[in-house]
Amino acid sequence: MNSAMKCEMPFSRLYRRLRDAHPDHHAIARGMAWVALFVFLGKLVAAAKEMAIAYRYGVSAEVDAYLFVFNLVSWPVSVWFSVLTIVLIPLVARIRQSELTELPRFRSELLGFTILLGLALTLIGWLGLPLLLSAKWTGLPDATAATAINMVPPLALLASLGILISLFSAWMLAAGRHANTLLESVPALVILVAIFAFPGGGVEPLVWGTLAGFAFHLLSLAVPLARKNEMEAPRYTRQSPQWTPFWQGFGIMLAGQAVMSFIGIIDQFFAAHLGTGAIATLSYANRILALILGMGAMAVSRATLPVFSQAQAQGGEHVHRVAIHWVRLMLTLGAVTMMVSWWLAPWGIKLLFERGAFTAQDTVMVAEVFRYGLLKLPSFFALLVVSSLLASTRNFRVWVFSAVLFVSLRTALSFALTPSLGLKGLMISDACAYGVALVFYLVWMRTWNKQ
Repeated sequence: MNSAMKCEMPFSRLYRRLRDAHPDHHAIARGMAWVALFVFLGKLVAAAKEMAIAYRYGVSAEVDAYLFVFNLVSWPVSVWFSVLTIVLIPLVARIRQSELTELPRFRSELLGFTILLGLALTLIGWLGLPLLLSAKWTGLPDATAATAINMVPPLALLASLGILISLFSAWMLAAGRHANTLLESVPALVILVAIFAFPGGGVEPLVWGTLAGFAFHLLSLAVPLARKNEMEAPRYTRQSPQWTPFWQGFGIMLAGQAVMSFIGIIDQFFAAHLGTGAIATLSYANRILALILGMGAMAVSRATLPVFSQAQAQGGEHVHRVAIHWVRLMLTLGAVTMMVSWWLAPWGIKLLFERGAFTAQDTVMVAEVFRYGLLKLPSFFALLVVSSLLASTRNFRVWVFSAVLFVSLRTALSFALTPSLGLKGLMISDACAYGVALVFYLVWMRTWNKQ
């Protein structure tokens, strides 16, 4: 009887501790669970798509060309989405708290602005990318550059589609709904179908499948928003008073996020100078990393940012304690994930990719690069929580300063390590830069809490 009571007591204490935790902990945990489930399902589809690309094209010049163009077109889209997520969600929380009637007009005007921005980016990509790809300093072989230039007209349209997709996704996140996380797998699913439905035709199934996937993704977001009356007709004016606080955060965050996200473009140019197949090798390693990082990034940031933003709107005295708790949890989770993934890397990459045009030698190269990429996991996971806290306080200048610090250190280390270590040098420099960024943010948190 006594042993049964002793066994029961720790579980009783744990249950009471969980039950009595602050409601923000419960909200974060619930949101994280839902987002993690949706991300997991989406990443399964994404993994299947990557397996199909590896089977069909392997580590080839066609994949290098496709990724080079796709990443260049996607760069402004990813910047736009990151900035919208960080700026719009806290802003909408404040609007809902005090000026709810202003929300429809601001939504309609923001939609009009987004449409014009997407069209401008498509035109710039359509006219400018062929000139860039023709330049010798890009490092692309002539055949790869010619293939990439032929892909520009259809892939340039992704800018308009992606800009609208980002806006609709941000609106869903601001409303506290996480279904858009699952819908992010739509493009991968369409690409997967296109590759197997059209076995001939070179790289065209990949290119046109990508374009069709983005179109279906946009439709899958627009329909539920329209049904819930959360998507008004676009207005091409800026008369809403919410534009002032929007631009206050947007301009600063745009600069910081543009600098941060430019790392992917820099890596692409480094890889291009390492020979044919280097871009594809780096991409395959990063795609597997994205399966892990994406689970953490989407689950943590999309669960914490709405909670932190709402808490800040209502006062937020306890937010620092909640954030520190989740930083510790994410550091531990990142370290465990890193060790397990390092051990499973060769087997996992062989299982995913080694078939068709993807050889055993390709598996060895991708696994080696992937393992070094895992070194950033603990810092990356912890930074997600700190970034959400920083965004909820709208202290964007600190974020921009840290972004400049990160990119400067990352680029300097890449120049130093890549000539001797190749793609591994890029991954090591990434891990070092994330570690420095985490230390910087933790110092900021301690200083901010004392104010």
